[in-house]
Amino acid sequence: MPAKTREIHLRSRPVGMPEAGNFAIAEVELRDPGPGEVLVRNSWMSVDPYMRGRMYDRPSYVPPFQLGEPLQGGAIGRVEKSNDPGFQTGDLVQSFLGWREGFVAPASALTKLPATGAPPQAYLGVLGMPGMTAYSSFHRIGEPKAGDVVFVSGAGGAVGATVCQIAKIRGCTVVASAGSDAKLNWLKGVGVDAMVNYKKGDLLENLKAAAPNGIDIYFDNVGGDHLEAALEVARPFARFIECGMISIYNASEPPPGPRNMAYVVGKRIKMQGFIVSDFMDMQPQFHADMGAWVKDGKVKWEETVEHGIENAPKAFLNLFTGANTGKMLVKLD
Repeated sequence: MPAKTREIHLRSRPVGMPEAGNFAIAEVELRDPGPGEVLVRNSWMSVDPYMRGRMYDRPSYVPPFQLGEPLQGGAIGRVEKSNDPGFQTGDLVQSFLGWREGFVAPASALTKLPATGAPPQAYLGVLGMPGMTAYSSFHRIGEPKAGDVVFVSGAGGAVGATVCQIAKIRGCTVVASAGSDAKLNWLKGVGVDAMVNYKKGDLLENLKAAAPNGIDIYFDNVGGDHLEAALEVARPFARFIECGMISIYNASEPPPGPRNMAYVVGKRIKMQGFIVSDFMDMQPQFHADMGAWVKDGKVKWEETVEHGIENAPKAFLNLFTGANTGKMLVKLD
């Protein structure tokens, strides 16, 4: 009798903010693995803001999700059957085949987790793509120096919180923006120097108060009004790391851009966007540094966890309302 598994499909392409009706849950049969293949049961899966861009049918650096097919994302699972000598039953593995409870795939699609003692789901967060995103871009684009003032928007999320802590390790002063006092209190607990609740008062005035002498590095997860405020307070030769713009991901028409982009010229600002694969040459150093920092307690993380594959769409939608602190995860077993 073939085993059954459930997976989440994209039923329709969202217009504006995604809704539960854009997703469908399907039950499918899992075949036995063929030569060189492995059967995996997922135990953790990641949901990330960049997935919203793959729901549009347009060219991008990764292909769009296809209607009626399972979505994709980072996942941690356990090998149940293996027809490849590189994997044994019980091995913990990482893949990009999330949004499903189980799957059969070529062994080349899997990476065995190292035995570091860290929780498996950390490899979807601080020890995985979000951590690598933070580490590589902050060093390569930000070029931090001790004494720099760093402003991080979306600082309560997985990438932003990691950037804050790396910046402190590098001797910087850190100003963090988030949408709740609870998130800001957690960030204060990991060493952030000044905080801005963007839902309270005037963002620009609050940022000026938090960084009275201006900023040298802006790590942008939000775009929109945060980018405009950062341009206003930037010092000459500031570096802007453009990681994401979650404030406009669900816009149904192009929003107005920052009104003060002329500062890029007069202040000689370096502004660079990136995707994490641009910096894969830094991966060995990331693993060495981040592994040591996690082991020594210098980098900490928070998780927001939903349970069950049926709640994966809910977890994804909650990313856009600020409901998560730290990494948004779905536990599947």
